[in-house]
Amino acid sequence: MRRFVTLLHNQNFILLFALVAGLLAGRGAEYTKTLVLPVLGVVMTLSSLGVSSEVFRSPRQMLQPMVVGVLMNYLVLGGGILLLNHLLISDREIWAGFVLLAAVPPAVAVIPFTVMLGGNLTFTMLATIGGYLSGLLLTPAIAVAFLGTSFIHPGRLLLVMVELILLPLVGSRLLLRTRMAVALQRYRGDLINWCFFLVVYTIVGLNRSIFFQQPFTLLPIASIALLTTFGFGWVIERGARMARLPETTTVSVVLLGTLKNYGTAAGLGLILYGKQAALPATVATIAMILYAIRLGMRKKPMNHD
Repeated sequence: MRRFVTLLHNQNFILLFALVAGLLAGRGAEYTKTLVLPVLGVVMTLSSLGVSSEVFRSPRQMLQPMVVGVLMNYLVLGGGILLLNHLLISDREIWAGFVLLAAVPPAVAVIPFTVMLGGNLTFTMLATIGGYLSGLLLTPAIAVAFLGTSFIHPGRLLLVMVELILLPLVGSRLLLRTRMAVALQRYRGDLINWCFFLVVYTIVGLNRSIFFQQPFTLLPIASIALLTTFGFGWVIERGARMARLPETTTVSVVLLGTLKNYGTAAGLGLILYGKQAALPATVATIAMILYAIRLGMRKKPMNHD
């Protein structure tokens, strides 16, 4: 019993449980999908509690992480996705799905994952903001360059930034002014982990049929997804160590260079081109979960005292 209770606090077990539950019993995702956005907002608010308000008072301190966020998300990861897409994908709809994946900003999940993996939260927060601000220009530019004029409206990106970054950040500042932040700190790790359970379960559950009905179609897609997470992550980590970056900053840079906003990319692919175009983001979500588990195996578990 004690071992089971310990598992309920373990982020790797929770993510793997969500993945398996989504594949085997994913019908409930139809009922939980409306909860994903508010739950992500809660995750972002809890994660942002660790960001000091002082950092936003120094533009010079903000600039470097924001530039790094743009370079890692668009030049390194986006460029790599486009190159592998050109080399490995022939199906037009799937190809379009990968273009959309390359065009979107970083995954909002890089912020809570930074908390879970012990990275530099302030660095990741600023870098993510930089990625979303640049995305207002770069996302439509990349989409138009490769796909034509049917692309996401910049206002949608702005709305995502407000809902999942700005409002949670403001909410965390308000919590820090009260005693609630201290009370939540003890349970923050568990709350983030189980909120992620619902998000991962829902994403996998909504797309579970793909994995059973089109297994061979998934092979080249999975190859790109795994290369741009595990492969890119390995290369970025080695480069960060050669540059003698602090371990916490290395975690942040690796996440920024391996994770895209899969939810936005999947939604765009589905709306603009059909179910096949949503496959790259869906498969990449699975790769993200497996990669997060891999990284988590090398980190100390979060403190629940």
